[in-house]
Amino acid sequence: YLGALLAAAAMADELGDADFAGKCRAIVGEGQKNIVKQLFDGEYFINKVDEKHLDAINSGTGCEIDQVMGQSWAFQVGLPRVLPEKETKTALQSLWKYNFSPDVGPYREHYKPGRWYAMAGEAGLLMCSFPRNDWDYDKAKGKGPEWAAGYFNECMNGFEYQAASHMVWEGMLQEGLAVTRAVHDRYHASRRNPYNEVECGDHYARSMAVYAVYLAACGFEYHGPKGHIGFAPRLTPENFKCAFTGAEGWGTFEQKSEISNFRSQISVKYGRLRVKSIALAAGNMKPGSAKVLVKGKVLDSKLEMKDGKALITLAVDAVINAGESLEAIVG
Repeated sequence: YLGALLAAAAMADELGDADFAGKCRAIVGEGQKNIVKQLFDGEYFINKVDEKHLDAINSGTGCEIDQVMGQSWAFQVGLPRVLPEKETKTALQSLWKYNFSPDVGPYREHYKPGRWYAMAGEAGLLMCSFPRNDWDYDKAKGKGPEWAAGYFNECMNGFEYQAASHMVWEGMLQEGLAVTRAVHDRYHASRRNPYNEVECGDHYARSMAVYAVYLAACGFEYHGPKGHIGFAPRLTPENFKCAFTGAEGWGTFEQKSEISNFRSQISVKYGRLRVKSIALAAGNMKPGSAKVLVKGKVLDSKLEMKDGKALITLAVDAVINAGESLEAIVG
């Protein structure tokens, strides 16, 4: 809900409706405070039980995999923080602490209901664990159908990818990649069909959420109408290369660090890319200048540091066509 409000505010900004944007952000501010006050227990966000329906299926004070999903979505689409950073990171650390297991066998032996997407001897991030004494699976299932309550005990690929991508966005790189690798290992060709990650059915679409892990690893940001593109690699930023997609084309991005600067290059392989601004992760550097070149020609630009990134804004939009590149040197 808070993410939807931030999206509405962003759209209102684009249309010049400052009053509606302000109204949305005011609700977000109050909502953030209320969610933390009402639902954050010091370790993670709980699900507050409706006292009128105590017998309904409910994760209660369990540690549930989707508890901060709205924030991971906000990162993907370039929205501001939906939930406060401190509590959000603590919640993700709790998911890693309580829900990830290098061998889900012992847990599933105790909690048998649900489908065995991860077998004994295989790793996974469980949908919900119950580390507190005031709630357990028996309470969670209430009087609902066992098949539905059994979801809590499963390792479901799409949910795991979502949580993993969020971990990467928040700086928990090793943890996020470990969760991702767990799913990949479960679907190694020696075990199962690597092209059919099963959830509710064969070839289930939710596993496409793995692309979110890729976006997080690239630190990718994009706004087509504004001509903005950015990268903040989480993996080997000193020597990094990836693919990207835009509204009208796709290509590759690469960056390499040198002694006093770092170079980046955006190469279009198909279609075209309109560029007005470029955001690059500066790391520990405090750059004072930037040079942008297209086909060997230096373009007028200005550099400013914003949110720990080097933001380069061109005086005139540049259109990079297939087979062409834009090079940025920051130092």
